[in-house]
Amino acid sequence: MVAPSSVDPRAVARVRRRLAAADEPPWLHREVARRLAERLQVLRQPPGQWLDWGGFLGGGASEVARVWPQAQRVVVEPDAELLARSRDALRRPWWNWRGQRAAEAAVVLETDVVPAAAGMLFANMVWHASDDPDALLGRWHRALAPRGVLMFATLGPDTLRELRAIYAAQGWPAPHPPYVDMHDIGDELVQHGFDDPVMDQEVLRLSWSSPAALLAELRQWGGNIAVTRYAGMRTRAWRHALETSLSQAADPQGRIVMSIEVVYGHAVRGQHRAAVGEPVRVGLDELRSNLPSRRRLPNS
Repeated sequence: MVAPSSVDPRAVARVRRRLAAADEPPWLHREVARRLAERLQVLRQPPGQWLDWGGFLGGGASEVARVWPQAQRVVVEPDAELLARSRDALRRPWWNWRGQRAAEAAVVLETDVVPAAAGMLFANMVWHASDDPDALLGRWHRALAPRGVLMFATLGPDTLRELRAIYAAQGWPAPHPPYVDMHDIGDELVQHGFDDPVMDQEVLRLSWSSPAALLAELRQWGGNIAVTRYAGMRTRAWRHALETSLSQAADPQGRIVMSIEVVYGHAVRGQHRAAVGEPVRVGLDELRSNLPSRRRLPNS
């Protein structure tokens, strides 16, 4: 079980409210959505209905529409602010890459998702930002039809390792909650009744021209939702110390480089949810009939 104790639900709610006011999803989310959509080739045919879980911040609608323009999209949001944001976005027509109008979409809260109805669930950059990732896996399992496919991307433990090193050297708490290794995520999927989880990862190396540019973009991506984060307002002296440390860690070209580990996964919803600790077993013939063998994509 992935314990939710490392994440502060109040901080999650604040970050969601702030990001719901943004003009568009964060750049990183949109880029990861593009890479996740490339993995839709594992499905033999498009689902009749797919769930865009956390759709506004996930930024995956247009990417999936390029692959399946006529599939019915249902946007699933965690709260009223993001629900309203997604509904507002749907009032502006969007088109797939062939210039055709994409299928109409509905927008619902997580609590209103029809159980066991969706053929595919697309969850981009959602799991690591959940205040209860274990419960979230259970909701995903209930939302999918039997043999429906879960496609997701999340952050892995190598994310921002350079920033963590700076915080540790200063004696500060980590700048984010711990991210889960892809092998442990695979185990969690099995414990929640998913068959044959297939995990993959890549590390993106991104750079910024200044500490201020880096910190501004990190804020656009979300924020520190760890329970161990500093409770009060940070001072100018703290900000100066952080920016000085970042500048000292710059590469020879003066760029500040950070690692972002992206974990990709897909799995098939089994007929029944397994008890915690009990493995789900599936025959090889059944597996082949539902999910073709994967082709590992090269890093982009």
